[in-house]
Amino acid sequence: MDKSNSTSQSIENYLKSYWIASTPGTNYPTLNEDIKVDVAIIGGGIVGITAGYLLKKAGTKIAIIEASHIVQGTTGFTTAKITSQHHLVYDKIIASMGMNIAKQYADANEGSIGFIEDTANKLNIDCDFQRLPAYMYTKEQKYIKEIEKEAEAALKLGIKVKCIDKLPINLDIKSALIFENQAQFHPRKYLLPLAKTIPGDGSHIFENTEAVEIEKGNLITIITDKGKKILASKVIIASHFPCYDGMGLYLARLKPQRSYVIATSIKEKFPKGMFINVEDPGRSLRAQNDGENQLVLVGGEGHKTAHGDSFKIHYDNLEKFAQSVFSVKDTLYKWSAQDYITLDNVPYVGKLTSQEENIYVATGFGEWGMTNGTAAARLLADKILGKDNPWEEVFNPSRPFSSVAYKRLFTENFDVVKELIISKIKSGDDEINIKCSEGRIVELDGNKYGAYKDDEGTLHLVDITCTHVGCELKWNDAEKSWDCPCHGSRFTYDGEILEGPATHKLNHYKEGKIGRASCRERG
Repeated sequence: MDKSNSTSQSIENYLKSYWIASTPGTNYPTLNEDIKVDVAIIGGGIVGITAGYLLKKAGTKIAIIEASHIVQGTTGFTTAKITSQHHLVYDKIIASMGMNIAKQYADANEGSIGFIEDTANKLNIDCDFQRLPAYMYTKEQKYIKEIEKEAEAALKLGIKVKCIDKLPINLDIKSALIFENQAQFHPRKYLLPLAKTIPGDGSHIFENTEAVEIEKGNLITIITDKGKKILASKVIIASHFPCYDGMGLYLARLKPQRSYVIATSIKEKFPKGMFINVEDPGRSLRAQNDGENQLVLVGGEGHKTAHGDSFKIHYDNLEKFAQSVFSVKDTLYKWSAQDYITLDNVPYVGKLTSQEENIYVATGFGEWGMTNGTAAARLLADKILGKDNPWEEVFNPSRPFSSVAYKRLFTENFDVVKELIISKIKSGDDEINIKCSEGRIVELDGNKYGAYKDDEGTLHLVDITCTHVGCELKWNDAEKSWDCPCHGSRFTYDGEILEGPATHKLNHYKEGKIGRASCRERG
């Protein structure tokens, strides 16, 4: 059900993730017959692969199904920092949820760093794992007090941090925090070898296999897009946005957000560390060794999905920032990712609802999926294996709302209603006169369509209403996609699903070439 950042032509033509470009593709089979396993896992990202590895190792028969290819969703488009430093989070969790809950969150994420390191060492996985300090800084006076409060909170929770007033990088700052002994890695170099340990002895990985329906009974039945069935005693939904809600109302409790990354080569030597700022717009920095060359990953520019006028500008802003800090030689890769943020910034991991015993969910990692995703996989594996887990309470999807969460619930869902109403009133252009590689909303015979002309001069029209709950889609000029401003569904210019929660593609109408020559031939 989740086709996040699939290998669709729309993504391949305009974005390239370094993590995907630098590793071989996968070719696991498509499910073509009914099967029965102990545990079925929907989603082949860091949660699904890690949970599958742990369950298989414990003797459980599992099946992972992925709508496209494993580790090509958000896990393949991350900045791949492995840190317990998650922006200004600890002071807020203590204030809203208490010291004991905050301690669980800190321990879960600190423990994830060690788990990834230990697993890579045990399996002899060369994934560019490197222990480094993580710096969080501000250039604004008003955030100094917040940084000091975060340092105090983190120290109470047992995390080694300290306040500093200077960074080992060309940035003028007012204040900063340093989290010691954090890490970074190459996510696909880590997860692809982990995935290879899963198939066999009654366990499977299936690609190009999409879950379209879940039926509950003595055994849970997952029905795929090919009509095949997986029967399982328990199910983990790790499809980024939950592909099955079960009255958990996740669409009202998750906010979709996009952020951007460019990978540059620079003349200077990048210092040993990872860096992120406190204020908006977000700025993240880390280095990655690409064989003999050093890449610098510059990330940030986060915004709610489909909110804004032009999205190319976010890559431009990151390039300008990189040029202000380094002597940039070239920009080699550009990509973006979609994250889902919970009402209180703590992921939902556990039983799908308080009444559900056999369906589990892991979602809402924000921009911190490498540690939170690993912690989620460990927690769910423990629950399925009947083991106690010390982090269950903090991640419980049915936990009580804090006052901050209630306020965000109202704000986010008011925004959804606003988008539903306003988009129905706005009119599109009344004629189709667009350039190659351009997309626009047009109105034909009183109906609105999304129009896009490809490089061959072929015009593509799609219904502009999202197939999820009916919000009107917006054109994403950076990624050549139609994006939903309500819940984050995304579609290619010809209507295929890139990102859930939508489960049905758009109606697509293809016109002939405009004129004789293609756009490429015209120059």
